[in-house]
Amino acid sequence: MSRKIAALIAVREGSKRVVDKNIRPFCDSSLLEIKVRQALQIEGLSEVVVSSDSDKMLGIASNLGATTLKRPDEYATDSVPMSGVYVHLANNIDCDDVVYLHVTSPLLLTQTLQECVDTYKGLEGYDSLATVHRVQEYLWYNGKPLNYDPTNHPRSQDLPEICALNFAVNIIPRDLMIDRRNLVGNNFYPFRLDEVESIDVDSKVDFIKAEFLYEMLNFNQGA
Repeated sequence: MSRKIAALIAVREGSKRVVDKNIRPFCDSSLLEIKVRQALQIEGLSEVVVSSDSDKMLGIASNLGATTLKRPDEYATDSVPMSGVYVHLANNIDCDDVVYLHVTSPLLLTQTLQECVDTYKGLEGYDSLATVHRVQEYLWYNGKPLNYDPTNHPRSQDLPEICALNFAVNIIPRDLMIDRRNLVGNNFYPFRLDEVESIDVDSKVDFIKAEFLYEMLNFNQGA
C-alpha cells in the first residue's frame, strides 16, 4: 500500500526583520506564491497544504490551488516553541509523510525538490530526509577553535566538511514529526544543496541577494 505524502507550507504574520517577508513583492511574485506554485508541480504529492494565521496569505494560497488551514494565534507568536508548532501542524494534516517546505528558500530548483521526494520514497536505513549544505569555515566557540589547529593553519578547502541544516526541504513521517516534535528524525538522510539553492531569506540583505540571484539566474523562466 502506497503512503500518502503531502507538502506543508507554514507562514505567519509578524515578520520582524523583513516586514511582510512572505508576501512582499519578489521578482513580480512573492516568496509564498513561488513556493506554492513549485510544490504544486511535484509529482507524488497528495496535496499542498498552507497553514497560516493570516487570512490574506490563506487567500493567496487558496487562489493558487492549495489546501488551507487557519492556524490559531497561539501557534503563530514569536514566543511559542517551534516544537509545539510542529506538533500542532502535524496533528492537523491528513497524510503519512510530510514534505515540509520553507518559503524562505526561493532558489531551490523544482527538479531538486522532485529529487528529494523521489529519494525519500526509496530510502533504506534512514527515517527522514533533510537538505544540508557544506560549511568549510574557520569556526570558533568560547575562544577556542572547533574544527582546526591554529598552530598548523590549514587551507580552507582542507578543513573538515561540516554539514549545516538549511531547512529548504524536510521530509518525515507525520507520526515521527509528532513524536520527535521536530522536522528531523533520529537518522536523517542528508540531501546536499549547493550554495545557491541553500540560500535562506532571513534578513533584508538575504532578501535582496536572493531576489537578485532569482532574476539573474532566470528562475522565473522555470529554471
